[in-house]
This record gives sequence, C-alpha cells and structure tokens, in this order.
Amino acid sequence: MTPVLELRVVSRHYDDGAAAAVVALSSVSLSVSPGELVAVMGSSGSGKSTLLQLAGGLDRPSDGQVLVDGHDLADLSARALAALRRQRVGYVFQRLNLLASLTSVENVMLPLELDGIASRAARASAEAALSEAGFEGSTKRYPDDLSGGEQQRVAIARAVVGERALLLADEPTGALDTVAGEAILELLSARRDAGAAVVLVTHEPRFAGWADRVVFLCDGKIIDEAHAGRGSSTLASRP
Repeated sequence: MTPVLELRVVSRHYDDGAAAAVVALSSVSLSVSPGELVAVMGSSGSGKSTLLQLAGGLDRPSDGQVLVDGHDLADLSARALAALRRQRVGYVFQRLNLLASLTSVENVMLPLELDGIASRAARASAEAALSEAGFEGSTKRYPDDLSGGEQQRVAIARAVVGERALLLADEPTGALDTVAGEAILELLSARRDAGAAVVLVTHEPRFAGWADRVVFLCDGKIIDEAHAGRGSSTLASRP
C-alpha cells in the first residue's frame, strides 16, 4: 500500500546568522498509510509541530524529502502546492487560524469554494462537518464571539470537510474537556476508518491510546515507536 505521507530522512534547521543553527528535526523518516492513525508525542520543543508543518507543506525541509499523496512537495509550484493542501490535506492548527472576518460556517466553506464548489453545496457540506465536530448554536457567529472550545470545533470541521486523504492535527483537543476531546478522537478515527491517513500531535496518553502507532520525538529525533491494535495502546486504554 502506497503511503499517503512519507518523510524521507528529513531535517529542518533554522539559522539566523547570529548564532549556531537551531535543529528542529534531524534525519526523521516516517510513513503513514491510508487507514492509519499515528500519534506523535514528545516534550515541548521536541519537533512535533515542525514535523506537522513540513508534512502539510507549510515549511520546507533543510534536507530530505516530503511526499504527500505520491507528490514530492519540493517539485510542486506554489500554485500546485496550494491546491494539494486545499484539496487533499486537512490541518488543525494549534493556534486554530480562523479568519475573524468570516462566520463559523464561512470559515469551513472557504476551502470548498476556493475549489469552485457552488456556495449552496459548500454550505451544506460545511454545516454537516460542523455538526459532526459537535458544534452547536448559530453558525453565523464570528470566531471572536465563540468560546475557545467552539473555535476548536470550527477548526476541526474545516480540516475534515471535503475529500481529505491526510489529516494533520496539532493538539486538537487542547481547548476541550475530556468528553468533548474523546468525541473529536472518534471523529478522527472515523476518518481513519474511511481510509484517510491521520497524524495526531498530542501530549495526552489517553488520546494517543486511540492511535495505531505512537511515535516519540526528542530533540528533533524519533527515539522510539510503539505499535498497537486499533483502539488500544501500550500507553493508555481507550475508554
């Protein structure tokens, strides 16, 4: 089975010219197949968010290759990369990155409309994704009028709407209580079961327990990996 995501000996360092380069990732290799949920764990500064940014084409590696859906991201033009991210990659940002000038439903509709989907169809898909993410209340409210948990649900709905082969989630349960967090993991697991590849960054063992595989990062390197059956893990048991 061809992986949806491949990182091939990927490194990322930052050099501002004033001091020694900061190594965010060092020779990391990782592949994620269709129908697989991989959790990434590690302490703050271990490289988790950098790994997701590279996987989502939001940053470029200093060395190595990143392939998504069979495409080497380095070979794509800016327009082709944007189209791939919009159509095939769903991303839940740690800072959410909702557009303050758009309503909740408009934030979720945006990637669909950018691909030419008619407004009525895009709205129907967006409202279904919001419902699936557990968003309640008026979808006409703007992000600034929402609680942190509601904003998180909008961001998750935006990530899963449409036909996404790869879902990247950076602490998607951070603003949610335990029950709501488990509901989001059920949603990501359902997408996994439908054939998507899912990468989840989390610091919570109970949420990592939903993964098929858990990868541990430290100082920009993969130091360990735990394999588990679906719905169980050596780290935590799924409720």
